[in-house]
Amino acid sequence: MKRRVVVTGWGIVTSLSCDIDDCWNRVLAGESGIHEVRLFDTSDIKVKIGGDLYDFDPSGCVDQKESKKIDRYSQFAMVGANEAVNVSGIDFKKESPSRCGVVLGSGIGGLTTIQEQMTRLVLDGPRRVSPLTIPKLMLNAGGGNIAIRYGLRGPNYSVATACASAANGMGNTLDLIRDNICDVMITGGTEAAMTRMGLSAFQNMKALSRSFTDDPAKASRPFDSDRDGFVFSEGAGILVFEELEHAKARGAEILAEVVGFGTTCDAGHITSPDEMGTGAASAMNTALESAQLSPDKIDYINAHGTSTPLGDKAETRAIKTVFGDHAYKVSISSTKSQLGHSLGASGGIELILSIKAMLNSVVPPTINLETPDPDCDLDYTPNQPKERELNYAMSNSFGFGGHNASMIVKKFDG
Repeated sequence: MKRRVVVTGWGIVTSLSCDIDDCWNRVLAGESGIHEVRLFDTSDIKVKIGGDLYDFDPSGCVDQKESKKIDRYSQFAMVGANEAVNVSGIDFKKESPSRCGVVLGSGIGGLTTIQEQMTRLVLDGPRRVSPLTIPKLMLNAGGGNIAIRYGLRGPNYSVATACASAANGMGNTLDLIRDNICDVMITGGTEAAMTRMGLSAFQNMKALSRSFTDDPAKASRPFDSDRDGFVFSEGAGILVFEELEHAKARGAEILAEVVGFGTTCDAGHITSPDEMGTGAASAMNTALESAQLSPDKIDYINAHGTSTPLGDKAETRAIKTVFGDHAYKVSISSTKSQLGHSLGASGGIELILSIKAMLNSVVPPTINLETPDPDCDLDYTPNQPKERELNYAMSNSFGFGGHNASMIVKKFDG
C-alpha cells in the first residue's frame, strides 16, 4: 500500500492578494488582479496590462540585506513558504532533516536578474556584472534558499516544464512521500518573469491579449468567444505536503488529501497545444488511475483555461474525451480569468484554490464569460460562484513544450 499524502500548509502570492482567505473571498466576489503594469515603464510596449505585484514587499519574511542577494522569483517562494510553514505548524527542528525537502516548479527562474545583469554588461562592461548573478538567477535558487532557511537536507530540486512546472513539482513530491523517501515536503511553484524582456517576448509571440486595454480586468476571458490571448501575471503558490500518519501524530490540521497525479507530453509543437487535447486527456486519465477513481467521481475541475483561442478549445475536447457524459455534469472554472497566467507558479496557486473550493463547497467563477464559444460548451461557472458539495477536485496545468500535468485532491475525511 502506498502511503497517504495530505496538505497541511499553504501560502500564496498573487496580484489579487497575498493572503489566502482574502484572495479566495475576492475571487468569489469576481474581482480581478489585472491592471495596467506599474512595475516598469511600458511606454514603448504595446501590451500594457498584466498581473504584476508592483507593491510586493518581502520584508516581513526576507530582510533588506538578504533580499538583495536573491531574485524576485526566490523572494516570492520564500514568502509563500514562510506562510505555508506557519499554517502547517510544523517545527522542522523536531524533524529528521533528511526526511524533509523541497521540490519547486518555475518555468523561467530569475529573469529579473538576467535582464539587469545583461544591461550592466552591455552598458558598463564585464567588470560591472554582479558576482551574485548565477546564484540569483539559477532555477534551483528558490528551493535552495528555502532549504537553507529551514535546514532541510532531503531531496531538493526544481522542475521546469513551462506552465506545468508547479504541477509537475507537486506530482514528484507526491511520489517522494508515497514511496517513503520523505515525510514532509515544501512544494508548489514560483514565477517572476514580469519584466520588460518577458512582457515584450510574449507580446511579440502574439500570445497575449490585446483587447480591453481600457478595462484590463476584462482581458482574461477563458472559454469566451472574444478571447484573444492570455494575460501575463506573476506570483507563487507554495504548499506543505506531508505523510498522513506523520501529520496526525503531531496534531496538524489537514486541509486536503492528495490522491492522484498524471503527466504526459504532446510531442508536437513547441508552443501550440495538440488541437484534439490528446496529451491533456492522457494526463487526466493517468491522474484518475493514480487516484484509483472513475471519472464520475470528480466534482470540480480548475481548468488550465488560459484564455487562448486554441488552448481553451483543446482543453474542452480533452475533458469530453476523459469524462464522456459526465463532462456536462462536472463543474469547471478558470481562476486565471481573475489572476492572469503566472506561468510556472499557476499550478500551485490553482491547487490551493481548488482545495478552498472543496472546503467551502463553492465553485469559484470564470469571470468575463459573456459570449460562450460554441466549441466550449461545458459548465464553466460563468461570472458567479456556485454552491456545490465537492469531494474530489482536479487541477490541470499545460505548458509550452507540450507538457501536460493533472493533480487530484480529495476532501479529507479521516
